[in-house]
Amino acid sequence: MLPQTTTTLLLTTLPLASAHGFVQYITPLPPNPSPTVHLGYDPGFRFSSPAPRVAGWYADNPDIGFVPPSSFAHPDIICHKSAVPGATHIPVRAGTNLTLQWLTWPESHVGPVMDYLAACPGGDCSVVEKTGLRFTKIAQAGLKEGVTGGTNWLHAWRVDDLIRRDNFTWTVTVPEGLKAGAYVLRHEILALHSAWEKGGAQACTYLIPDGPGRYILPTGSSRSSRNPCSFLKLW
Repeated sequence: MLPQTTTTLLLTTLPLASAHGFVQYITPLPPNPSPTVHLGYDPGFRFSSPAPRVAGWYADNPDIGFVPPSSFAHPDIICHKSAVPGATHIPVRAGTNLTLQWLTWPESHVGPVMDYLAACPGGDCSVVEKTGLRFTKIAQAGLKEGVTGGTNWLHAWRVDDLIRRDNFTWTVTVPEGLKAGAYVLRHEILALHSAWEKGGAQACTYLIPDGPGRYILPTGSSRSSRNPCSFLKLW
């Protein structure tokens, strides 16, 4: 077994497509060193001066809306509109889980849920330039097991569990033995209800690991807008 590492997580979970919600809370689960509830970024913080210092990335989305298809090639697609790194971090341990608690998510906005990690150049995610991040997928969940042609399309996807079973909560596992450093965790729900257009629902999470782990992420990349999986029309 790879040695455990302690990871500091600066979390940004940002809804994009027709996604009417945002990640309110981030909770590292035991045996994490800080198994308490942490605030994500709330769009209402824009009306506070100064804004609360939280782990979630700050974004210009007061309408809790989405990044439109016309901005697919714009940096907004990375971590939401005009997003900048969060001001604080959350300590977690590699190989353990944390939960992301969404405010809400529309029932009709089904599709795959994916999680990515990117190492921050220079070892400091608080000042990272998001366009320089290269993400590696660490988890994905699409259709449920046992889905058939007769399954109600609203209930065929794992995101349905997030909505109806798990009270808008998603669980992410930090890779076992992750090498110490600074990372961004990107949480994405790709809404396919209007997939005849280029677009999707993305979210980011800022992560900084520290400890004896040796696992180095493969060099990631940016996703192409021509990915055929982004055009799986459901309606």
